Amino acid sequence: MPREATRTLLLIDDEPAQRRLVAAIGARAGWRMVTAADGEAALALLADQVVDAVLIDQWSPHPDGAALIAQIRRERPTLPILMLTALPSVAIAVDAMRAGASDFLVKPIAPDKLLAALDAATGKASGGELRPLSEKIGQVLAFDEIVGSEPGFRAALAIAAKAARARVPLLIEGESGVGKEVVAQAVHAASPRAKRRLVIVNCGAIPANLVESELFGHERGAFTGAFDRHIGRFQNADGGTIFLDEVGELPFDAQVKLLRVLQSGEIQPVGARSPRHVDVRVIAATNRTLLDEVAAGNFREDLYYRLAVVQVTIPPLRQRAADIPALARHLLARLARQPGMRGLGITDAALAMLVGFPWPGNVRQLQNALFRAAVLCDGDALTPDDFPQIAHESAGSTVGGNARAAATAYPVAGGVTLFEPTGHLRSLEAIEADIIRLAIGHYRGRMTEVARRLGIGRSTLYRKLGELGIDSAA
Repeated sequence: MPREATRTLLLIDDEPAQRRLVAAIGARAGWRMVTAADGEAALALLADQVVDAVLIDQWSPHPDGAALIAQIRRERPTLPILMLTALPSVAIAVDAMRAGASDFLVKPIAPDKLLAALDAATGKASGGELRPLSEKIGQVLAFDEIVGSEPGFRAALAIAAKAARARVPLLIEGESGVGKEVVAQAVHAASPRAKRRLVIVNCGAIPANLVESELFGHERGAFTGAFDRHIGRFQNADGGTIFLDEVGELPFDAQVKLLRVLQSGEIQPVGARSPRHVDVRVIAATNRTLLDEVAAGNFREDLYYRLAVVQVTIPPLRQRAADIPALARHLLARLARQPGMRGLGITDAALAMLVGFPWPGNVRQLQNALFRAAVLCDGDALTPDDFPQIAHESAGSTVGGNARAAATAYPVAGGVTLFEPTGHLRSLEAIEADIIRLAIGHYRGRMTEVARRLGIGRSTLYRKLGELGIDSAA
């Protein structure tokens, strides 16, 4: 969809084919493209033209590249600079950022990822942060390694953990950035299919005319340009799990075919004469409320009920602010294990600022903010000064002020909320249930340790679990 005003992107790249590709992607979103084959030509263009962002393709961390970024930074200090490379290395991301880059993208770049990064770089995206460079850090977490003690979050994980042992489809709902893919990976890792493939598909990143071919495959000659037979994602996932992220973006024709897979276990590649059987466990995720999409006529009702055999809703980070200190330390520890990074602490003042921020981009935005701060920090611990963008947005945001006021008005203790939103104390039974859930999550389900730390016997603990309706996986 075109923007209200045309923005200009300077692409530094010596490959004509890549320039045409990026120009085509940008044009659909209202970007005007100017190109330069090298740094010298780019600097000359910058002297004569106003541009809104710079994209440097095929960059690697060598002195010439760093010098070019530094020179652009000196002449245009606030100009966003994005790096595009075929090398998915955290070390390159770190070097690029220290040289002055704003964001780091890995080839092959999906159109939506590029446009999201450009929007964020020029202040058009919500959340105020660029797509996280730290997403390049791949690490599958088991359920007992996922950080969070807030009762609603632990309850969601408990449902997902139970569902992991079954073959039934699972639907994960939640805002962008809450960790839906992390939960999906944990479900696969805890399932009987853990030794087989987990195929991840971002349904929103596939052009509508290619969705069926991408998911179910096609035969040679099935359509113009189908020069070879293509194996679809479902067939690649045979025997394992497929994770359909942003499933609400699927067009209606693809929804019909997905429903058939769930009903019969059969796929029919485009142009194929007969269907093929696949054994695939489906996990779907969406940042929408699919029931609302069904009511609006945008999503098939029968497909919704097939996908939502088990449904999990991940709460946004602003609803579990008490988890932020532990989550921040966990993410910093993961970052410290990456090439070019080092171990860092974080001060109480910095944590207080992070807890008071509303985090519209959720855990993904927190992860990115910590990565940015850790890359550029000169000291041994992060302070509020290492989060200038968060501090700026908090100072100028009514939402941020309200979040801080709420944190003061309704104190929490390690994830246990003491007050109702009305200002009245919660019931003792409700608080006790939250404390037990907190203990189960904190001690990773080791019930003997939970009972010992709570100062009660195991039989008493299990009696309370029954009385309060708490699952031991909570």
